[in-house]
Amino acid sequence: MSIPNDTAPVVGASQTACAATATATGAARPPLLATQDALAQLLAAAFPLCAQPDAIETVPTQDALNRVLATDIHSALDVPPADISAMDGYAVRAVDVVAGRPMCVSQRVPAGHAPGGALEAGTAARVFTGAQLPAGADTVVMQEQAQAHGETVAFDAAPPMGDWINRRGSDICKDAVILPAGMRLTPQALGLAASVGYATLPVARRPRVAIAFTGDELTMPGEPLRKGAIYNSSRFTLGGLLAALGCDVTDLGIVPDRLDATRDALREAALAHDLILTSGGVSVGDEDHVRAAVQAEGSLHLWQIAMKPGKPLAFGTVHRPAAAGALCVSAPHDAAFFIGLPGNPVSSFVTFLLFVRPFILRLAGTGCVEPRVLRMRADFTQKKADCRNEFLRARINDAGGLDLFPNQSSAVLTSTVWGDGLIDNPPGHAIQAGEMVRFLPFSTLLA
Repeated sequence: MSIPNDTAPVVGASQTACAATATATGAARPPLLATQDALAQLLAAAFPLCAQPDAIETVPTQDALNRVLATDIHSALDVPPADISAMDGYAVRAVDVVAGRPMCVSQRVPAGHAPGGALEAGTAARVFTGAQLPAGADTVVMQEQAQAHGETVAFDAAPPMGDWINRRGSDICKDAVILPAGMRLTPQALGLAASVGYATLPVARRPRVAIAFTGDELTMPGEPLRKGAIYNSSRFTLGGLLAALGCDVTDLGIVPDRLDATRDALREAALAHDLILTSGGVSVGDEDHVRAAVQAEGSLHLWQIAMKPGKPLAFGTVHRPAAAGALCVSAPHDAAFFIGLPGNPVSSFVTFLLFVRPFILRLAGTGCVEPRVLRMRADFTQKKADCRNEFLRARINDAGGLDLFPNQSSAVLTSTVWGDGLIDNPPGHAIQAGEMVRFLPFSTLLA
């Protein structure tokens, strides 16, 4: 599907070729859900933590990096608080200056010091960058255009009135909103808050996320790798992604491939968490018990997305005992949210970026959760179209175009390190070299 602008939602068409085929063949399974429809359902379910008063925390400004503002931040003062010099030089009244004619230097005003009264007519004040101008001064002449001799100074030319002055309130006006509620705080935002005197900031509490991994084949790094086993790479990838989003994470480790063990893990996780995140066990294999466990312990709202990689994504809720309801305020008090990711490492990585990341940001109260999308040139040809919305790992080359990783398998984790981002390729579309494609940089998806 062609999306007319780069501010549209990230993910594909509302009806896919896969869904149409499934319906035409009379398959028992419902049509696969389009990626944009699945994302819309997730975001509609997530309401901000800061909607509840007890979910707002006050933290020191220096500790608020990546936290989400719970309320608007207003400035209590004008910035700058007075007319100040933008250069080292001399403050004058422009009408008094005649090129080459000496003027008496009547006062000296360093930054951080108050002027010694109003500027006397026909005189200049020696000022420095950031210094407050004496009353009556309407112009600053930079020192490079001045000839100082003892207590007098002459100027090379008559300056334009208003030169080199930063006017009071030219950056921030008193009472203006400088940081809006729902903003995820960057280093520069912390500096802006500090510049108007905020020592603390009101933020939403961190989302509480429990994460579990299913699969008897999983082994932790450092342990002997038995036959048929693989190392649990997703524990490190997903754990790092959650940490980068500022979540409070409980790692439940590897859950055995049994329905009872999976149900026990879900019940435990629901007690004190906003979101339960699992990796693996949501497909249709005999040993995939997560979907059945969620249906037994709560409700499954959606399952299987028309995307590649990442088809077996699941979303729902898991009931919690009534006594535990007050511990989490993001979901209904009797349930915790659930998102089940595929087990393949690339699939779990991509679906986290496209679904879990915006869900957690919305949960935390962030206003804008869509990543930046770029229009970039494909420097490759992909002849075979897929019926699903594809997310292809690609890298920006020296010519400013995109190269495609040669192996797009959902098990090839090296592609996520090699690549600079994902190409959002609509269903049924074969990419031709030279065409413009939608590119989602990792730099925004991982921020």
